[in-house]
Amino acid sequence: MVSRVIPVEPFDLVIFGATGDLSRRKILPGLFRRLLAGQMPVEARIIGAARSDMDTDGFREMVRAALAEFEPACKTHPDECELFLGLLDYIPIDALGGKGWKSLGKLLRKEVVTAFYLSVGPSLFGEIAHRLHTNGIARPDSRIVVEKPLGHDLESARLLNRQLAECFAECQIYRIDHYLGKETVQNLMALRFANALFEPLWNARHIDHVQITVAESIGVEGRGGYYDKSGALRDMVQNHLMQLLCLTAMEPPARFNADFVRDEKLKVIRSLDPLKVGDTVRGQYRAGADGGSYLDDAENPDSRTESFVALKVEVENWRWAGTPFYLRTGKRLRARMSEISIIFKDPPHSIFPDMENRKGNALIIRLQPDEGINLRMTIKEPGQGGMRLTEVPLDMSFAEALGADVVVPDAYERLVMDVIRGDQTLFMRGDEVEEAWAWIDPLVAAWEEGSDRPRPYDAGGSGPEDALALLHRDGRKWREIEV
Repeated sequence: MVSRVIPVEPFDLVIFGATGDLSRRKILPGLFRRLLAGQMPVEARIIGAARSDMDTDGFREMVRAALAEFEPACKTHPDECELFLGLLDYIPIDALGGKGWKSLGKLLRKEVVTAFYLSVGPSLFGEIAHRLHTNGIARPDSRIVVEKPLGHDLESARLLNRQLAECFAECQIYRIDHYLGKETVQNLMALRFANALFEPLWNARHIDHVQITVAESIGVEGRGGYYDKSGALRDMVQNHLMQLLCLTAMEPPARFNADFVRDEKLKVIRSLDPLKVGDTVRGQYRAGADGGSYLDDAENPDSRTESFVALKVEVENWRWAGTPFYLRTGKRLRARMSEISIIFKDPPHSIFPDMENRKGNALIIRLQPDEGINLRMTIKEPGQGGMRLTEVPLDMSFAEALGADVVVPDAYERLVMDVIRGDQTLFMRGDEVEEAWAWIDPLVAAWEEGSDRPRPYDAGGSGPEDALALLHRDGRKWREIEV
């Protein structure tokens, strides 16, 4: 089975911060893979823009080295690699001054789609948007892409939205969250809304609770300065986990249309009960067999910044009232794992004697690694006398179900191509961002005003004991973080 690839129209993509780590690791290799897949036209042009004083040839050599390091297909497809390098241009530019802007304006073609990807620090978003506007480079049909963090709190998020809105219409602004580009996340919508099987059960009457886990095995190595000003709540919950929560809990949109989908996500955020400090746990990893502590990388040697968060969240609407959502994310945990677990209620009456020991039905949507869907069922254990029950998974990994010749695109590949198509479905709208911060900010303030430190947990473990107690007090337990 070979996936159908629809080519996009010719475009000019300007990557601000093109010499940075995100561009080298993700954006440029992703664009190369889209060329290999036949989705990128040879008339496309990718223009790097950064402070570094190099020419186009120097930029191409830098990208060649990045592809050799991060994209193995470059070695097996040397002709396509040379073709891709030939699509590159470079403009030295000063985001805070006048250097390079006129040259960039002359380089861009008026007859093709133009997109500006801001792979830079958030403090430069407003400045770059302003200069694109005042120099006449941005057109009414241009698109601008901004990466998280989209603000540090509600006030800064509102300021950023105002700065962008002064130069671009909302339909031109693409706030990227790479979790929404993951194939399994998109399949969550297909699973719910393209199948008659699950949607009648997708409510508080049939679902006991929902767990959303994003676990990382690495620490904050190299990001201690940023992370000490952010923490897991701002870095992961306000955006990534919030988006997964919204897609899981949202009502069916009237049509699969960007604003219809985002309207339903916004309703979920507005339905969230205010967070209670007693329904939250924050942790900080300490030194263990797998390495050092969080404080080894933090700017503040007495930092109270959390590297782990667990929350109990209530969605107060007709569909979900009484069904809690448990969210957790952390660094230096046992394994890298992201999943959404839908835990169904037990049958109202048990006719089998050993039903008390069963785990129950669960739908597990694995985002990483090994993307796929697992439905846990109870069956009779074969070959046993009497009615002895056992649990088995109906397991579908994308690699096995769709065949080895189907390549699942990286999230950045999908999202950049959606920008070129003008499809905002998988991007956050400004009001979504503000509502998410409005929900998070009171908890941040309560933590900062309190005297409690984050609960310690061992590097390479499953998080602090208090996170286990968060579910145990409700008669539930977390799914294991599997290696």
